[in-house]
Amino acid sequence: MDKIFARFIEKVGPPHDRQEVPFSSIERYTGRLPRLLLEYWKEHGWCGYGDGIFWMVNPQEFEPVISSWLENTKYSNIDTYHLIGRSAFGDLYLWGERTGASLEICSILSRSVTRTSIFTGDQLEKGFPTFLLSIDYDTNDYGELFKPAKKKLGTLRHDEMYGFVPALMLGGPSQVEHLEKVKAVEHLLFLSQLTELEPYSFSDF
Repeated sequence: MDKIFARFIEKVGPPHDRQEVPFSSIERYTGRLPRLLLEYWKEHGWCGYGDGIFWMVNPQEFEPVISSWLENTKYSNIDTYHLIGRSAFGDLYLWGERTGASLEICSILSRSVTRTSIFTGDQLEKGFPTFLLSIDYDTNDYGELFKPAKKKLGTLRHDEMYGFVPALMLGGPSQVEHLEKVKAVEHLLFLSQLTELEPYSFSDF
């Protein structure tokens, strides 16, 4: 394990519910995703960290999700994006083939965050370690609800997330009593259809 990944685990937590990555997936994303990420896939698989508060995922599984979120937005014309990580509550971390770690989506609020990397062109892959080291436990813990949700609902599997029922965008309260363990792909698709994706504004904080 290299120093970058060791530091990531130190910040987020140890691995959980590992899935082996087939060679076909490595081939599929060679030249599209960072080489270092693919090396991590080979060594560590797709799995959760910190009891499942953050997940490295199979981008192909989430292609319909990303397509639904970005359809009819400006992002669909900017780059080709792949989901490389997600939180237990549906924060989505996207990698653009030309723009790197430049887009995040908070699915439960239908808000987007864009970033401009200093690493571009043939230097693009150097932005991946910076992205990975930006991930920590606290920023993926929506409203400090992760531990209460895990106590109430149990530990997540690789295809699950904690979702608010009713959804926050439908007026549901952001309380642990209204969290349920739901299938990640299906719930993220549902959230993508509720309202248009908007950028975060200062009024959101």
